[in-house]
Amino acid sequence: MRAVYAVEAAGIQVVRAEVLFDLAASSRYSIESRVAFTGMASWFSSGRMVTRVEGVWAGDAAQPSRYRSEGTWRGEPRQVTLDYPAGQPVLRRLVPAHDPNREPVPPPLQSHTIDSLSALAQLSRTVEETGRCEERAAIFDGHRRGNVVIRTLGRDYLPPHGPAWSGEAVRCGFVARQIAGFRRDDGEDAREPQEGTAWMARPRPGAPVLPVRVEMPGRWLGRLTAYLVELGRP
Repeated sequence: MRAVYAVEAAGIQVVRAEVLFDLAASSRYSIESRVAFTGMASWFSSGRMVTRVEGVWAGDAAQPSRYRSEGTWRGEPRQVTLDYPAGQPVLRRLVPAHDPNREPVPPPLQSHTIDSLSALAQLSRTVEETGRCEERAAIFDGHRRGNVVIRTLGRDYLPPHGPAWSGEAVRCGFVARQIAGFRRDDGEDAREPQEGTAWMARPRPGAPVLPVRVEMPGRWLGRLTAYLVELGRP
């Protein structure tokens, strides 16, 4: 399933995200995202990233097998490859390998973690099976380590917003907190919990449960809202 999201800041689109969801199989999953700055945001900060995860289901838990992220940020190449032998992350590739401006994540904090796309797959399955959002995940992306806790806040009707999907959705509140991998020039606010809301729904018959709208903090562009604006086959 191909989903396209328009991400807005103060009512202006700043990011386009195209996400390919393969969540139909009972034993495996994959998600690929392609994210790029658009409009005026691209004048000030260039960036384009392709991120993909492939994994299996260990009971009801998402277990990544390989995670790969590749692209550019402010003109500089960025790459991360993580494998998960025996269910534990092993960093195979990291570009830049040694960033003097970022604190490394200690190996003990890398253990028993998953990536953010696997956490999304897990949330999709949980909402589909239970109608609720209760989840938590320890996330490591090669650079940063954080924790996220998600809980059910209710159900809402999302009104039309341009081409965005509208309808009834489960409202999930999440709190994300980075605990390691800080940049050395990060302020104290980088260590504070970041709260957001994701509305989850089956956007059409036969589709998996997906995020149809997300409100989240943005470090560079302020508060962001992502709208599902297109849905189709890959």
